[in-house]
Amino acid sequence: MTERLKGTTTVGVVCMDGVVLAADRRASLGNMVLSEGVTKIFQIDDHLALAGAGSVGDILSLVRLLRAEAKLYRARVGREMSVKALATLTSNILHGSRYFPYFGWFLIAGYDERPRLYSIDMAGGVTEDKFTSAGSGMEFAFSILEDNYRDDLSLEDGIRLALKAIRASTRRDVFTGGGVTLVTVSEDGYREWSEEELEALF
Repeated sequence: MTERLKGTTTVGVVCMDGVVLAADRRASLGNMVLSEGVTKIFQIDDHLALAGAGSVGDILSLVRLLRAEAKLYRARVGREMSVKALATLTSNILHGSRYFPYFGWFLIAGYDERPRLYSIDMAGGVTEDKFTSAGSGMEFAFSILEDNYRDDLSLEDGIRLALKAIRASTRRDVFTGGGVTLVTVSEDGYREWSEEELEALF
């Protein structure tokens, strides 16, 4: 089996009081839907999160490595790693593995002095963004994000925007679907929202 199990689409939005990460739940193998219940957003530490689009195995492997590194950093330094430090670490890992790469595109989100969001490609290229998307449905998500993003978004408005972007991808991209996972990272920490809470907001 030469085709990789893939997961898409992911979205990140920076708000005044936090960061929103959202992703669909579909995993595909070639043109076949293999699962509608895949998790693509992961907690790395209390105020740090990662979303991944690409090879599911590679995403999970990187998440395990980053969680271990975050725990080591906390033990050595006595505080949580900053968002920029996690993005830099992820970039270094991906750049160092580029000949046997992690097949994925990663969004790093978190809250230290303020909410931050980074986009990292599989060669380790890093961009800090106010909003971004990755995966097969990213063009459709970006069209929604470009038209609706504002610097003064509240966290609830950011959640609505991220949901709207994922749902646009679900309607137009055959590899995106299976529902939505959504988390926020704010001064209060990492929080995953239930389907009931999201329906009430939307």
